[in-house]
Amino acid sequence: MSDTSTKYNSIEAEKKWYQYWLDNKLFKSVPDEREPFTIVIPPPNVTGVLHMGHIMNNTIQDILIRRARMQGKNACWVPGTDHASIATEAKVVNKLAEEGISKNDITRDEFMKHAWEWTHKHGGIILNQLQKIGASCDWDRTKFTLDEDLSESVIKVFIDLHKKGMIYRGIRMVNWDPKAQTAVSDEEVEYKDEKSKLYYVKYKIVDSDEFLTIATTRPETILGDSAICVHPEDERYKHLKDKKVIVPLVNREVPIIFDDYIDIEFGTGALKVTPAHDENDYMLGQKHNLQVIDIFNPDGTMSKEAQLFEGKDRFEVRKLIISELEKSGNFVKMEDYTNRVGYSQRTQVPIEPKLSMQWFLKMEELVKPALENVNNGNIRFSPKRFVNTYNHWLENVRDWNISRQLWWGHQIPAYYIGGTNNFVVAENIEKALELAIEKTGNNNLTINDLKQDEDVLDTWFSSWLWPISVFDGIRYPENEEIKYYYPTNVLATGHDIIFFWVARMIFAGYEFRNERPFKDVYFTGMVRDEKRRKMSKQLGNSPDPIKLIEKYGADGVRFGMMLCSPAGGDLLYNDSLPEQGRNFTNKIWNAFRLTQTWEVDENIPQPEHAKVALQWFNEKFNEQIANLDELYDNFKLSEALMLVYKLFRDEFSSWLLEIVKPDYQKPIDAKTYNEVKNYFDKLLRILHPLMPFITEEIWHQLEKRKDGDSIMIAEMPKAQSVNRETIAGFDFAKEVITQIRTIRKEKNLSYKKKLNLLYKDETGGFNKTFESVIIRLSGIDEVSETKEKVEGASHFVVKKTEFFVPLGDLIDKDAEIKKLSEELKYAKGFLNSVMKKLSNERFVNNAPVPVIEKERAKQADAEAKIKALEEQIKNLEA
Repeated sequence: MSDTSTKYNSIEAEKKWYQYWLDNKLFKSVPDEREPFTIVIPPPNVTGVLHMGHIMNNTIQDILIRRARMQGKNACWVPGTDHASIATEAKVVNKLAEEGISKNDITRDEFMKHAWEWTHKHGGIILNQLQKIGASCDWDRTKFTLDEDLSESVIKVFIDLHKKGMIYRGIRMVNWDPKAQTAVSDEEVEYKDEKSKLYYVKYKIVDSDEFLTIATTRPETILGDSAICVHPEDERYKHLKDKKVIVPLVNREVPIIFDDYIDIEFGTGALKVTPAHDENDYMLGQKHNLQVIDIFNPDGTMSKEAQLFEGKDRFEVRKLIISELEKSGNFVKMEDYTNRVGYSQRTQVPIEPKLSMQWFLKMEELVKPALENVNNGNIRFSPKRFVNTYNHWLENVRDWNISRQLWWGHQIPAYYIGGTNNFVVAENIEKALELAIEKTGNNNLTINDLKQDEDVLDTWFSSWLWPISVFDGIRYPENEEIKYYYPTNVLATGHDIIFFWVARMIFAGYEFRNERPFKDVYFTGMVRDEKRRKMSKQLGNSPDPIKLIEKYGADGVRFGMMLCSPAGGDLLYNDSLPEQGRNFTNKIWNAFRLTQTWEVDENIPQPEHAKVALQWFNEKFNEQIANLDELYDNFKLSEALMLVYKLFRDEFSSWLLEIVKPDYQKPIDAKTYNEVKNYFDKLLRILHPLMPFITEEIWHQLEKRKDGDSIMIAEMPKAQSVNRETIAGFDFAKEVITQIRTIRKEKNLSYKKKLNLLYKDETGGFNKTFESVIIRLSGIDEVSETKEKVEGASHFVVKKTEFFVPLGDLIDKDAEIKKLSEELKYAKGFLNSVMKKLSNERFVNNAPVPVIEKERAKQADAEAKIKALEEQIKNLEA
């Protein structure tokens, strides 16, 4: 057994064991008689690369899936990627631009060919990287949202919802992204507070020498004004009824309208109305039948309709127009102003409100079961506080704009007939032709008379089906897989996509299967740096996860990421986290190496100290297994990791192994060795979901395994009944040992110098079962009972039992009195804090009985300790 390597080689072990798992198809899942446990991965962008958020999120999923697998469940973790319309198309457009090709100069088919080439070249890298962290996905099930079966599912759903009257087409004010040149949903807009300017501009009233002054943050939109609006109760403007004003620079006459929408207190109380470029203005325009003048091109430059500055960027025009207004005498003043500006989440450019013909999905009916089943607990959120966030959005949701002005994605299956706005919706052009002939009665129509809608569907319109479509439950709703694996068990995802994705998957679950898509949602937080900044390439504060794995090992990185990752809470990352993980990996390895150096003797009996220590560890292990199960059930994964960490580091390594290890150059008895090996095996099993590689490596070295055996399919230990007296007795012994060690340290006494221990126990609190352990770990020659105080002895109290270590001439009375006085001061302070609790009527009346009993026990122990300390000080002073 001495051939165990001095150091654990993480790189070698990770490569070896991941390939072993793949070769033996240990991640594979097919429906059988077992209970399923299903997770679908939040699909990363197909051309994305691994970042720290992926590490955290996928470590969480892997912990849950590995644990379920070891519990005997049929664990199925489905991987895949998302086509990410906006992000991927932007990358392809940039790549073409570098080659001197404009998207506008090539056909859709040519562009799609380039997009697929890009996807095949860069796609899937992130899934390969996830293997480095140990992700135990069923890779045979890998899906892509543009796969043929998933695409057919998306089109089928669109057609189904359109037939139900839930999808409609109409002109609406949308959030326009001038960089991506597409509409984006409300949820894809991020609002930022910005310091800007409030510009005051005066409009001449027709046939009058008067002017009407307005205030605006967007003077460039003056060119699209269709009216000036004032409040009907505003005394300043009542005389202007039926009057008109002249729009500066373009000299267009527009009406003064009266509407109680206006806030009299804001600015001058007069509002310029630009129906094409502000949602509220659009509503006013509809109400008052105003002209709609679209002054912007899709790329955010000024259009021909603006009459001035054609082709110039909107922000450049903001500066230029002030100069022109000053020249024309219409500019009044400007003031500093802070306003909220909407930015496209994808491209980080300011959103432009724009009237556009779009496709929408009605939300009213979809929202109802989604609200009900989260609030009644049928779908459980962890942490629960996100239910409020979810409710707020669903209670205020608007119809979903599902169309995007892009080419990369699922093309909308609507076909326009003969160059008109008359259309049919069908899964392909052949079926569309049948429907078009039926709709028009024109038998002479051909495929050439049909033109498919140019837009694609919002990316989320495919990923909202993800838990269903990966099991082909849209096309074949009664197939074996969807009936077995759905609903899934857990969704682990960031809380930042609660609206984009989580809520919409819930909509889809109840709409298409009348069932929740998952039982639990575990919301992860954001990975930030120590300054609480979001990690990004631009800030240079995001480490390369692959390099971290190479430096600290996958287990070390997993451990570090989970060390302080409370559900829904942000993780403040620094390199000390994976370093702690690597250190713990080394601790596990060194503990294993220690046991491998022992010579085993089948013929010697088991010593008493080993026997009782192993009895204690059995009880402690079972106690912690029950606690561990509860933590996992409540998704307290960081606490679960900490429990296993302390159980191994403190209870197993620092206590049990120290007690049972044989004396120098002496053998260990076989019974003790086999029991220690058995507990090492059990500890490896509860460690495995958290640290899969080192546990597999050691598990295979613990004893000979068959080919195909793996700890990942070994049975997870189950909680047994616990003897709490044994645990309490050992905890008592621990405190005695700690006190004796402190005495040795203070007196600079070598462990070679044997000491005697006497105890005065009037309450029967000292459990003699663990005497042998005290003798073993504290260098005590003999333990005996005394009825009297012991002179010339160092003294301490555990619970209500007094202990004495005779030191003879080694005792320094003054130093001992000082030490005991400090202990007395602390004990009195502790008692005072306990009494404050017990004298609080609210606490006594409302706290559970066990909690109150625990506080009363603390009171009794503290009072006994104070009494003993006072007597000891009195004796020393005599």
